[in-house]
Amino acid sequence: MMSTEHSPRIAILGGGIGGLAAAAFLREKGFDSDVYEQASALTEVGAGLVIAPNAARLIRRLGVLDRFIKRAVRLETGWEFRRWENGQVLSAENLQEGCIRLYGEHTYTAHRADLLDALRSAVPEHSIHLGKRCVAVEFEDDRAVLRFEDGDTVRPDILIGADGVHSRVRGAIVGPTQARESGICAFRALVPAHKAPDFARRRAQTLWIGPDHHLVHYPVSGEDYVNLVAFAPAGADSVESWTATATVPELLDEFAGWDPRLVELIESAETPGRWALLDREPLDHWNRGNATLLGDAAHPMFPFFAQGAAQAIEDGAVLALCLAADPDHPIAALSRYEELRRRRTARLQEVSHGRSHINHLPDGPEQQARDLQYAQADPLRENGWIYEYDPQAAVS
Repeated sequence: MMSTEHSPRIAILGGGIGGLAAAAFLREKGFDSDVYEQASALTEVGAGLVIAPNAARLIRRLGVLDRFIKRAVRLETGWEFRRWENGQVLSAENLQEGCIRLYGEHTYTAHRADLLDALRSAVPEHSIHLGKRCVAVEFEDDRAVLRFEDGDTVRPDILIGADGVHSRVRGAIVGPTQARESGICAFRALVPAHKAPDFARRRAQTLWIGPDHHLVHYPVSGEDYVNLVAFAPAGADSVESWTATATVPELLDEFAGWDPRLVELIESAETPGRWALLDREPLDHWNRGNATLLGDAAHPMFPFFAQGAAQAIEDGAVLALCLAADPDHPIAALSRYEELRRRRTARLQEVSHGRSHINHLPDGPEQQARDLQYAQADPLRENGWIYEYDPQAAVS
């Protein structure tokens, strides 16, 4: 580890998965950082996520995989597509063997809070500042200034904006960015495992696909819960929020007429969250002066490839490697980081966007052709460009 005696003062705005991953990887390379989080407690709202091999390898590298897998679930089956009306299995992938053979690591599912806990364990407590609500991000001669609600002002040598889809740092770097309505509404919910049907308690990531809708489920939280994420046409009252809620009857209405087993699973759900998916084009640039972006602040993407958290973790790893490679020229290191990450994340934004149309085809010839393609596909191998990614090799 390099000495931190003369290392730059690094501020990270946002204490979610991306912000803590960045802080952890920076620490691994010998850099101190300060994480500023507006919440009074470091908790992760939301529900489940998938940690594919590209992210799991990095969690292992941080030395916190053992802590993570105490509550994470190692998947045995993934890419299990089922037909909406009768549950017919269109395709399924053996992840238990394939992930290790191809990518050297398993695929896991977890509650977001469990991933956040693992990442936090790699960051010193003195680096995390809670209850710090940023009210303005300004630039003075291309140097970022953070102003907080409590009156504090911070002038870091490097600013990392990890403050999510409504990022203040992004607004200061690139100006206002317009988001388009995607027409898709997402629901998320947890089902206590003892209430879930047997098929949903398997260590499997299952995707039910049908006209204008699809629903994903998998176990989380040490298999105590089954996580549901459902997608449907957006209503006028849908908002982009992690805290808005719906009702179980509203979610049931969206999947009326689907396989009775799926309906039974939805009936056992706790209060669903609901939010609108907004469509954003990839940014032309992420940096300004001594500031850069990371995770959803830089590249929000539809969740259809389950790579949002993984890409934020990759961002943190690459950013730390770039700074370690050129510690005396942090602005150049930030430029290198953007150059290395922007093309990959833009590609994932684009392919995730395209999946929404494919999964929601109405019954008919196009749907039948899709189902045949799924039956013949090997998505674990075909998406190797996602899962084999190595930040060290990318930076070298």
